[in-house]
Amino acid sequence: MFENLQDRLGSVLKGLTGRGSLSEADVTAALREVRRALLEADVALEVVRDFTARVREKAVGAEVLKSIKPGQMVVKIVHDELVEMLGSEGVTLDLNAPAPVVIMMVGLQGSGKTTTTGKIAARMTNRDRRKVLMASLDTRRPAAQEQLKQIGEQTSVDTLPVIKGQDPVAIAKRAVQAAKLGGHDVVILDTAGRTHIDEPLMVEMSDIRKQANPHEILLVADSLTGQDAVNLARNFDQRVGITGLVLTRMDGDGRGGAALSMRAVTGKPIKLIGTGEKMDALEEFHPKRIADRILGMGDIVSLVEKAAETIDAEKAQAMAQKMAKGKFDLNDMAEQLKQMQNMGGMGGIMGLMPGMGGMKDKMAAAGMDDSVFNRQLAIISSMTKYERAHPDVLKNSRKKRIAAGSGTSAADINKLLKMHRQMSDMMKAMGGKGKGKMKQMMNMMGGGGMPGGMGGMGGGMPDLSKLDANQLAELQKQAGGLGGPGGMPPGELPGLGGPKLPGLGGGFGKGKKK
Repeated sequence: MFENLQDRLGSVLKGLTGRGSLSEADVTAALREVRRALLEADVALEVVRDFTARVREKAVGAEVLKSIKPGQMVVKIVHDELVEMLGSEGVTLDLNAPAPVVIMMVGLQGSGKTTTTGKIAARMTNRDRRKVLMASLDTRRPAAQEQLKQIGEQTSVDTLPVIKGQDPVAIAKRAVQAAKLGGHDVVILDTAGRTHIDEPLMVEMSDIRKQANPHEILLVADSLTGQDAVNLARNFDQRVGITGLVLTRMDGDGRGGAALSMRAVTGKPIKLIGTGEKMDALEEFHPKRIADRILGMGDIVSLVEKAAETIDAEKAQAMAQKMAKGKFDLNDMAEQLKQMQNMGGMGGIMGLMPGMGGMKDKMAAAGMDDSVFNRQLAIISSMTKYERAHPDVLKNSRKKRIAAGSGTSAADINKLLKMHRQMSDMMKAMGGKGKGKMKQMMNMMGGGGMPGGMGGMGGGMPDLSKLDANQLAELQKQAGGLGGPGGMPPGELPGLGGPKLPGLGGGFGKGKKK
């Protein structure tokens, strides 16, 4: 979502950090580029003006211009103001009210209200162990109520039975009564939308609000909306009174302006973001982590959380025990590749690692996209059980058979085996005496380490519920203490003393000599 903005701001701020001293003219020129980057990202003009004014006020002070590293000070100021613009602290859904807690979903047609309703209900049911009832109040859009019913069946969440001919206000009243009788903790009202804001829509929303008395009113907005997102948020807030925002399609190729603008204009927090079509593709919004991503500083905490959700603890423990003995065969490698796919592939992981945000394009240019994983898994799947456990037996005749079975070439198999050897060597090193920050980080994360070929660090992830705020902060510091954007040698893991990513050789980004 923020790739274009990340690239633009990264290049501007990298130019500042490379200088020994800054003049007021340097800061002015840089802020002009920052302003242009934000406007190109579809951030509202009024928000951009306020943002650059606040940054300028702090950046041209004597303590910045005369500091030892003025460029880094400016980067910190831009980062802090981005966090402030997005909301200083992450705010979660407020369910602190007598049951059933009523959540009302509002927004324009096509913004993803119904799907988001299902995602929130599934999240509360599976993660928070809440009993949820969903009710569709959309009597205008064909099959809208049927769609929510199917989502309920898919996610095993209760839905209000449809009674034809009832108006939205009556359905809202019936939903609250049914939730009380059914012992539900939460009732989510999926209201109707329009293609644009009009008076009948606002009147209907107000009537539903008076009838249902919702504890949370969430405005669901498409993050690809652009400049018009500001008018949308302002109108709904003035007429209905929203308590928070949910941004959908944050995995799209939009420019991210809606996220930066809507929070600043309404003062209402962004509570959740939709990151895909699947029912589990919903994340809490953390302003500091998003600001870190925009400035190319990575988001190691989100990476750890994602790993904790996707990694099978038993398999990870078994692999950790093998690692301790210095063993690592092709079965283990296949398991790591699958873990990486579950976490969003190489591109998704790189985007969360400090200083590695810009690696995705370079990796794609070098042919290292996620299709490589599929090819490698196909090769491993074409081997016999014995060959996977003993890669050394793979000679020419066996390679020909495997290549024919997987639709690849002997060269592809040789690359896979080379990558396995590199990872295996690292496993043996880690199974012995870990050194420096790697050992520290491994100890802190419960002896597990990162998943899926990221430096070959196999094994389990920590139970984040047992990590306090100080431990997470220390983890961020250990893995992300790189300062400003662009501060990472290509192919190296952040904060770990420079081990190379297996199979990448640290060769990306060097380019050819002219």
